Amino acid sequence: MPDLTDTTVLVTGASGRLGGVLLRHLANAGATVAGVARSAPKDAPDGFHFAAADATDEDALAAAFAQIRDEAGPIDVVIHAVGMWDGGPLAETTLADWNAVLSLNLTASFLTVRESVRHFLRDGGGRLIGIASRQGADGAPAQQAAYAASKAGLIRLFEAAAAEHAADGIQALTVAPSMILFGGEDPATRGVSAKDVAALCAYLCSDAGAAHNGATLRMYGAA
Repeated sequence: MPDLTDTTVLVTGASGRLGGVLLRHLANAGATVAGVARSAPKDAPDGFHFAAADATDEDALAAAFAQIRDEAGPIDVVIHAVGMWDGGPLAETTLADWNAVLSLNLTASFLTVRESVRHFLRDGGGRLIGIASRQGADGAPAQQAAYAASKAGLIRLFEAAAAEHAADGIQALTVAPSMILFGGEDPATRGVSAKDVAALCAYLCSDAGAAHNGATLRMYGAA
């Protein structure tokens, strides 16, 4: 496990299942941990800083980042873990269905990346880690048009941020898991454990993470 002492990490989607695993793992690695979500997470680690915000609301998100910075100091790493899964036949997908997925998976990503970059430019640099997916990185399966499109867009967004701001000391990269497993799933389920995703993210928060600027790191279970 890397030593993240003196590293402040903000996790969006902190009250979600993956968000909770990330918070605990990062805290165990010594990081100062902060979170943004609509509601406070349960069982947050000691010293946790929290700001309530809907990640699709730009004013609320900006206020949340400012609150975290005031309480915890400059943010070194932002892990964007906000997202949702949805699927269904393309011909039956309504505009409301499409917009719901794109809003949470892509618009929230844009707002988070933009707010992070604004803080990093002021504070001398930082790192962005986005949670993408296999569907976005390597191809869309049937009945996942909106989800796959949103996650592919997330990857391109982080690549664009990496390309534009490398000279500013800002790195951006994505982690693309297949199905994330939290325990209790059918043993035949093909996926990767949430703890392994958190361990990779912790590694990417360390100095070694700078070597992966602009990359998409794939984490796939057994085929």
